[in-house]
Formats: sequence, structure tokens, C-alpha cells
Amino acid sequence: MFWGLVVFMPVGVTYLSALLLLATMLLAGGYRERYARLRANPLWWPVMAYLAWMLVVLAVRPHYPETPSNLFHGLRIGLTMLMAMALAREEAIWALRGFLLIAALNVLLIVLYYAIGFPVWSPLRAVVMEVGNKSISNALLFSVVAATAAVWGIAQIAAHKPLRAIPAFLLMLGLGLVVALPLTSRTSVLALLLVIPAVCVHQWRSHLKMLVGSLVLGAVVLGAGLYQLPQLQHKVETGVQELEEAQAGAVFKGSWVIRYYMYRDTGLMIADRPLTGWGIGGWTEQWHKRGPALFADSNMPHNDFLWVGAQGGLPALLSLLVIMVAAVWQAWKRPDMAGRYALAATLIALIASSVNSALRDAQIGLALLWIAMVYLRLAQERFDPDPWHDLLPRRLAGKISNPG
Repeated sequence: MFWGLVVFMPVGVTYLSALLLLATMLLAGGYRERYARLRANPLWWPVMAYLAWMLVVLAVRPHYPETPSNLFHGLRIGLTMLMAMALAREEAIWALRGFLLIAALNVLLIVLYYAIGFPVWSPLRAVVMEVGNKSISNALLFSVVAATAAVWGIAQIAAHKPLRAIPAFLLMLGLGLVVALPLTSRTSVLALLLVIPAVCVHQWRSHLKMLVGSLVLGAVVLGAGLYQLPQLQHKVETGVQELEEAQAGAVFKGSWVIRYYMYRDTGLMIADRPLTGWGIGGWTEQWHKRGPALFADSNMPHNDFLWVGAQGGLPALLSLLVIMVAAVWQAWKRPDMAGRYALAATLIALIASSVNSALRDAQIGLALLWIAMVYLRLAQERFDPDPWHDLLPRRLAGKISNPG
């Protein structure tokens, strides 16, 4: 629960929660049960392949000043997944309780901050305003909450209880505005615009009329509503202009400009060393040789698959891609709400990893990856028809089910 509670806090606190959980797992025993749970998980072998290939590359390829930090982050990604996969259902529920509780409190903080205004405690400033990569992390977490609310609201509509869906959709739209305006995260807005239709397809894939209606409604509410925001519209138009100028050879500080050069040059790195890459930590040295001098201080290419591909070749890229796609597929295969919750969370993680360093950057990866894997862990409860059933205390759950 502690790790769930601190995902919006600065990265040092999140590291502390991860280390405490790892120490607790090691001291608590029950290794045989956890190992059996890991071996039965469909992600076990992809994660093992990813970690093993990383060690092979470490052994056969050159080392660099950045090798220790890049190796650490690469191993951390795999370890975060393994820790989530090893959780018992009750442990995963407690992690989820912590996350949703702190998310609710942060929503209240945002409302109060913009309603009445007051000094915000420094570690929480990235919750209410744009503060580097931590605000991107928080925006992605809010996207997970918004998608979770959307899944619950869609389920109420499917159960012919549309009035119950209204609070969920208001929360979804409110958080959509938060990630689009004060946190200004295009990655999070993009994730929401792609994930909401995906959960609609999952809900009504066997009911074509309902599916078409929900997609049209979602496009109007999310697409038209969010895109009409002047700030978001300006950022998108600026991004397109930056991309066009970068393709023409311009070099200047711009989010899409640096991505253009990073993706292009990192792709060439992979093409030059497709089997074993340039070695763990080798991306930075190659970037200094290939990339524009203006962006020399960058240490990752804003795409986790290109990052591992440049350093470990196509086997590394494909192993990480298989892990993330397999996580989404595992969620998709479960046809109930638990599957839709996990589909939303894992798909957001996949999208963020494709357009940002959502795994490599610990400010994002220690929070988003953990929460996405916890969602997935609950969706993998094969013999539980509703693994979220005891998320709320019984007394509170009863009041929500029977508000009269």
C-alpha cells in the first residue's frame, strides 16, 4: 500500500517504497509460493529473456561511463514487473487501495488549489502544475484514474444505470482537463484519446450498435471537447510545425524537434548494430557523435524500445516490446471489468513508453509501470470472477451499492 500511496511523490520516496517492499518480500519468506506464481505468469519468460539478453550484452559489448546507471535502470524495469507479478491478490488489492486513495486526495487538492488558492507543499507541486518529468508522471497516473472511472461508467451504462455513470464521466473529463491544462502533458492526453475507445471496444466488441454509438459519443466528448482547449490546440499545432521544420533541417529547442532527431539517429544506431547493439550505456556516446550539439545533454531517446534497441540490438527491443504488448494482450483476453481496468492501465504504459521514456525514467517508470502491473496482476486472477470485489470496505461498498 505504501508504494501505491507515494506514486505522486518525488522519485526518492518512490525508490524508498520499492526498496522497502523488496526487503519485506525477502524477509517474509514464502519464496516457493511467490516463485510458483511468477512461473505461472505469462510474462515470466519474456521478462527473463529481456533480463538475460541484457546481461549477455553487458558481457560481450564495450562498457561506458553510463553503463552502471543504464544497467541499473534496465534491471529496475524487470524487477518492478517481477515484484508486481509476485504479489498475492490481497497484496495487490492493498497496493491498489493506496493508489486510488492518494489519487482521490490529489483530485481534492487540485480542486481546492484552483478554487481558493494556497501555498502547496513542495513535494506536491507537480500534482497541480507543470514541474518537469514528475508532472508528466503524475499526468499519466491521472490518465489511469480517468480511464478507470471511464471503465466503471461504461459498465453502468451497459447495466442500464446511466445516472450512476455521470459522476464517473465527470471525473474522467475533469482529469482530462487537468492533464491537458495545468500539467500540459500531450502524452497523457494522447493516451486518454486512444485508451477510452479501446475500453469501449472491449466492452461492446460483441454488440456492434452499442460499440458504434459509444465510439461516436466518446469522439465528441473527448476529441472535440479536449481539442477545443486553446492551450492544447496550440501545443499540438506547435508540435506539428516543429516536426515540419525539423524535417527541413532546422535545429532548435522543441519537444517534437528533439524527438525527430532522436528517433532518426537512434534508428540508425540500431541499423548499424542490429544484433547486440552498442552496449549497455552506449546510446549516450553514439548520440554525442550523431545528434545535434544543441541536444548533447540528453541521456535517453524518449522511446524505451529504441533505447534498449540501440544498446542491446533487436533482441532487446523485441523482448521489451513483447513484454508490453503481452501485458496488453493478457488484459484484452479477460472479458470483464478487471480486464478492462488492466487494458486501460497497460495500454497507457505502452503508449507512454512509445513516445516518452516512461520506463527508463524512474520518475515515471517507478510509478506508472508499478500501477499498470498491479492492475494486470489482478486481471490475472483466473479463478476469481471479480478480483476487485473487496477493494472498498464492506460498509462503504454497501452504501455505494444501495445509496438509498
